[in-house]
Amino acid sequence: MRIYLYILSGITSALIGWSLGQFILSDLGWLQKFPELALFPCIAISLAVGIVATDIFLNNPTRFKRNFSRGLIPLSIAAGLGFLIGISSGGLVQILLNPQLRDKVITIPDEFVRIIGWILIGGAVGLAEGLTWRWRSIEAGDKRRFVQRLTISLSTSILTALIAAIIFEWIRQKMGGIPIALKAWEDTIGFSLLGGLLGLVLSFSTSPSHLVALRAGAGFEYTENLNITQNKTPSNYPHIQKELSPILKFVSNEFTDKIEEGLSIQLPTRGKVKIGSAQLKILGSQQFGVNICIPGLPLHIADLDLAPSQTILVPNLKFFNRIEYQGDRLKESTPIKLKHNDLITFHAENGVYNGKKLFRFIYYNRFLDPQA
Repeated sequence: MRIYLYILSGITSALIGWSLGQFILSDLGWLQKFPELALFPCIAISLAVGIVATDIFLNNPTRFKRNFSRGLIPLSIAAGLGFLIGISSGGLVQILLNPQLRDKVITIPDEFVRIIGWILIGGAVGLAEGLTWRWRSIEAGDKRRFVQRLTISLSTSILTALIAAIIFEWIRQKMGGIPIALKAWEDTIGFSLLGGLLGLVLSFSTSPSHLVALRAGAGFEYTENLNITQNKTPSNYPHIQKELSPILKFVSNEFTDKIEEGLSIQLPTRGKVKIGSAQLKILGSQQFGVNICIPGLPLHIADLDLAPSQTILVPNLKFFNRIEYQGDRLKESTPIKLKHNDLITFHAENGVYNGKKLFRFIYYNRFLDPQA
């Protein structure tokens, strides 16, 4: 379904951009001597905005108000980049196609000029998608992951635009030029091909990260008066113990260990993650403790058994009644196979951490956008 929506978005965006360009050229009568200066920016803007809007919608398909509020900045940046690169590519193509320059200076064939223009449009779409991802997902807080996403989006978009242009020019040559009956639709067909291929490729290259994560909810609210650097021991605040294996980190910040509301703990693809309040202890060459340490909980309240295809919550036989799953207290210690968006609550014995009596996590097995 994701693939089809991306392809449809690419084709529709290209047609909208082409229609806007024709409105400027034909209805308003502007830039008729320089058609590429109208057509290329419109198509680049429409494609960039359409692809970014599609990604925002697919990450939060039921939250239209949130999509609108969070999408203003990314969509504005996408439109700006589309305009700047579109007007630049249109100007370049217009210069290269100028008859006076072609006769005296430039001898680049028409098909190569069109290929250059399409490549620049593809670059605009990829750059817009990659850059605006910083405002669309907290996963972009990881600099390495952000650079990787930007590089993939930009390179695949440029390569796709190149392939689309080569395919279109090959078809033109095989047919001996576009038939007269289709001549009026030449640009429409070509840019629809470009948009559809960009949508197809970006649906794969920008697919959601399938990271398994726990997002911190109630009980982990920010407390301004807590200073963990002054006269505080690790038992005074919820944290992840990075020294223990498997090593945990936060999706958006790999340098902190404190668990706060809204932060998502990236879980390993396989292994066992222990939850409780047991502090790290080193005996000889052995390390003991829990991976997710929360004050007020039993030393060991539960495990998460992780495998590539599933995650199982295994409550401690002695403390299963201190755990809620989907809002209901557990009545037995039977292991639970977790599903995307499941709610897990741990109850503390006393309010030892600023009066907090419960700590909630949301489990993700499709890391679309934990901020949603």
